Amino acid sequence: MKITVCRKAHFNAAHKLYNKNWSKEKNTATFGKCSNDNFHGHNYELIVKLYGEIDKETGMVFDLAKLKGIIKSEVEDLLDHKNLNIDIPYFNDKIPTTENLSIFIWEKLRKAIDIDCKISVILYETPRNFVEYTA
Repeated sequence: MKITVCRKAHFNAAHKLYNKNWSKEKNTATFGKCSNDNFHGHNYELIVKLYGEIDKETGMVFDLAKLKGIIKSEVEDLLDHKNLNIDIPYFNDKIPTTENLSIFIWEKLRKAIDIDCKISVILYETPRNFVEYTA
């Protein structure tokens, strides 16, 4: 039987949305105040969902304490209180939108979670703006 287990997490990070190949005017027209030269920050809320088989021996899809540790080491410790544009090399050639950040987080988690399951990342940039990435 398959079921989804979920874990919430939180981190704060700054970023600036801009395309380095565009003029300042085009960046402002496209990204608005999110292209501010001095960056801006968000209090990100993260939900990680694992959809998989319940293990007959443990009764769990995945140990949530282990998932908590993976999220802390792979996401929170890496991203919390960082400037995504400057501190995270992944964003040297990618715009650190919430969409791209959710894919980055998913890739980190996929490498660290050692079971056959479907992983979804729901990332809230604000209480009203969020994305979901599943692969």
